[in-house]
Amino acid sequence: MEKLKSTISQYSKWTPLVDVYVSRIEAYKDEDYSQALENAKALIESIGKEICSSKGQVLDEDSTVNGIMKNAFRVMGYPAKHHTFQISASLATIGQNVGELRNTIGSTAHGKTLDQIKQRNNVIDDLTKCFLLDSIEIVACFMIKLYEGENLQEQSFSKVLKYEECDKFNEEWDLLYGEFEMGDYSFTSSEILFNNDPNAYKTEYNAHIEQLKENIQSE
Repeated sequence: MEKLKSTISQYSKWTPLVDVYVSRIEAYKDEDYSQALENAKALIESIGKEICSSKGQVLDEDSTVNGIMKNAFRVMGYPAKHHTFQISASLATIGQNVGELRNTIGSTAHGKTLDQIKQRNNVIDDLTKCFLLDSIEIVACFMIKLYEGENLQEQSFSKVLKYEECDKFNEEWDLLYGEFEMGDYSFTSSEILFNNDPNAYKTEYNAHIEQLKENIQSE
């Protein structure tokens, strides 16, 4: 789960996922896969529920993994024809299949006979076990990065921009267009844009943030 831990390290909001679910998945994946899968399912549910909660979306108490994930992607505002929404439908199906498999092999799901408890970890082969956890890790990273990219965009469009708070954008803009000298005076391109046309500055800044969002989604 190194990729997921690396992603979470960029966004401290999600740190509790490492302390609870990720640590359990890593601890159980070799010795008791059913427990690892149960925590993997809970991991995806937790991410989906947090996204929905932060966007004001109320979920039914008996929502399935599939339903939670679909709602999570929907509240992030992607239209039905957008490729991200189409991808999300496939990811939600993966989540549902994981939930169903968890019910089949989980030691605490619906109760088991003693023989079923003994044999629960032999239902699926090792290759499939690795594939499932790897898939869940990718889905978790995708959801977190998509959510954080969406927040980044929303924040950029809503807040009042202050020149000194946009250092990265200013640096990139100045690298493109340089400085302008007028006698004994010199001004950077970003300063000129900010002070002479604030609306144009905000438009270019928002385009910069949108590019960052696309980069996050493509990682």
